Amino acid sequence: MSTQLAIIIVNYNTGPLLDRCLDSVFCQEIPCRVLVVDNASGDDSLAILARRDEPVEVIANRENVGFARANNQALARCGEPLVFFLNPDTELYPGCLQAICSYMEEHLAVGLAGCAIHNPDGSCHETVEYRYPGHSYSRGQFADLPGKIAWLLGAALVGRRESLAEVDGFDPDYFLYAEDIDLCLRMRQAGYPLGFIENAGVLHLEGQSESNAPPAEVMARKIRAELLFFDKHYPSSVRARIRRIRLLEAHWRIFSLRVQGVFGTGEEREKKMIRYQTVLRLYQEWRGGS
Repeated sequence: MSTQLAIIIVNYNTGPLLDRCLDSVFCQEIPCRVLVVDNASGDDSLAILARRDEPVEVIANRENVGFARANNQALARCGEPLVFFLNPDTELYPGCLQAICSYMEEHLAVGLAGCAIHNPDGSCHETVEYRYPGHSYSRGQFADLPGKIAWLLGAALVGRRESLAEVDGFDPDYFLYAEDIDLCLRMRQAGYPLGFIENAGVLHLEGQSESNAPPAEVMARKIRAELLFFDKHYPSSVRARIRRIRLLEAHWRIFSLRVQGVFGTGEEREKKMIRYQTVLRLYQEWRGGS
C-alpha cells in the first residue's frame, strides 16, 4: 500500500525526545513514510535511531545546516502528496494523522495547515496568528492575500508537496526561527490560504534543542530571524519605521527597569533587562531602513 503522507523530523541533540516522538508516530493508524534529518547531534540520537525496528529514513548531516535547509533536504526526497513537518520535541495524540489527512482531503484549496498544539500542562499553545511581525506598520501590505490566517506555528505543519514545491520549500537563509512565518507568507502570496486542524492534537515541549543555550543567545537568534523577515518582505520605509519605534521602546523599557532597580532586584526583572538590551543592540546594528 502506497503512503499518502511523509513525515519530516529535523533533530538536533534531542535523542530521547525524538524516540518518544517516533513512538507516538508509529502508534497512529495512518501509514506514513518517516524521514529524520539529524543536524550533527552530539548526543546519542543516531544510536537511538539505529535501535528502532520501524523503517525510518535517516539523513545524517556532518554539520548543523539549520532547520530550513534540513527540512528541504528531506522534502526533496518526498513524492507523497502530503508532507508533515514535525519537531522532535513533540508527541502526537491518538488520531492526529487521521485528522490531518481528512482535513486536507476536505479542504483542497489549503496549501499549508497547522495542528492544535498543547503545552505539557494541558493548556493550548498559541498556534494561529492573524498578523505578521511588524504588521501594524505595513499600511495594509498583506490585505489582499487569501484567507484570514497569517501564519502557523512550525512545530507541526502539514503541506501539499506540489504547493511546497511551487514556493521552493523553506527559505534556506533562515537558520532557526521565523522560517515558518516566511513559508506561510510565501504560500499565501502563491495563492494558497492556510488552515488549522483543531482535532489534530500535538503535545509540544518547546525549545528543547536550545535548552542549554544562554537566554541572551536564544533571544538574539529570534530577533535576527525577525530582522531577516523584515528585510525580505517589507519596503525600506516600513523597515525604517519599525527600527525607529523598536529602539524607542527598548530605551524606555530599559529606563523603566533601571528605575525599578532602585527598589530591589528580581529574576524576572533581570530577564526583561537582558531581553531589551539585546533588542536595543541588534536594532542599533540593523540598517533596515537605509
